[in-house]
Amino acid sequence: MTPQGDENYLTTAEVARRLQVKPETIYSYVSRGHLTSVRARGRRGSLFAADEVERLASRSVEHPGVVERIETELTLLKDDELYYRGHSVRDLVEEQSVESVANLLWNGQLEAAAFVAEPALVDLARASVAVAPATARKVDQLRIAVAVLGAADPLRFDLARESVVAATRGLLGVLIEALPGPTGEGSVGDRLWPKLSTQPVKSGLLDAALILLADHGLAVSTIAARVAASSRANLYSVVSAGLGALDGQYHGAAPTLAYEFLGRALQDPIRVLSDRLRSGEPIPGFGHRIYQQRDPRAEILFGLMADEPILEQLTTITSRIPTFPNSDLAIATMMHAHDFHPDAGEALFAIARIIGWTAHALEEYAEPGLRFRALGVYTGREGDL
Repeated sequence: MTPQGDENYLTTAEVARRLQVKPETIYSYVSRGHLTSVRARGRRGSLFAADEVERLASRSVEHPGVVERIETELTLLKDDELYYRGHSVRDLVEEQSVESVANLLWNGQLEAAAFVAEPALVDLARASVAVAPATARKVDQLRIAVAVLGAADPLRFDLARESVVAATRGLLGVLIEALPGPTGEGSVGDRLWPKLSTQPVKSGLLDAALILLADHGLAVSTIAARVAASSRANLYSVVSAGLGALDGQYHGAAPTLAYEFLGRALQDPIRVLSDRLRSGEPIPGFGHRIYQQRDPRAEILFGLMADEPILEQLTTITSRIPTFPNSDLAIATMMHAHDFHPDAGEALFAIARIIGWTAHALEEYAEPGLRFRALGVYTGREGDL
């Protein structure tokens, strides 16, 4: 191939300087498909299209000490509102199903396709969950089931978009069916409800929660999922990475902490608030690092629970706290209002966020592999090096 206009092409040495790597690294980029080399008639050596080099320069982190900037088309948090691919979650909750919103995040289209559970895989997942100790939380059961289902999928390394999306639909269907307890009928949320509560289903409430929690930008679990996807880990491993990060007290445990706080506060709000304020610790379920005046997810869920008696009691608590309630408190309120299992909030969070992790994995599969590398500054003993 002979390039037209050498000013639009760079030599190997010029590319190496632009990317701050050794010339040998350029050839590895070519072998991995990140760059395309061409030959110019009458010239020695390879040439590279300048625009392709610039695209790689904005993403490449093969040289040490670079933390990658992540560009995403999925979720926007702006002016205390939340959008998925330009669609307000307020509208999505009112007008769309969980499956449709999932497809929006995965494929950019509001089209519903059911989360169908293959019976043999449901049996396998149930058998794997059954070996967990009685103390295992629901999120622990999900973690076990994901690992076993991944091991059982011989095509898990197929990273084509349509294959990953199909696998996620099946995974979500199986996980909902396999959790201990009866399975409901109807929507995704209504099917999940009996797994989390013994009370009658309030149709649509869990669907709203699943949509609202499906993604929230580059949260720590989402970054973990993207790093895994950057190594070309399969879907199940990506989800496992997300679940691992979700397990921390500052992330996935937040709904449980809010649930426990609210349970005590409903009994004696003044004393509980006084004790919490005296401790100097943040009050679970209030405030947010990104939102400034309100959490739209909490507003939507509280609006759907407007007829619940617990909201009157909640006003006594929220009126005495100088910041706004967040989605963790809204989930905790729903749990108390409908007698959810104490660990239901974490399981709900995990199942919803699998939708988002998959969407981020699909974006990451389209990027150069292994693009995340932070600079490690050695501070230990040098000794006789």
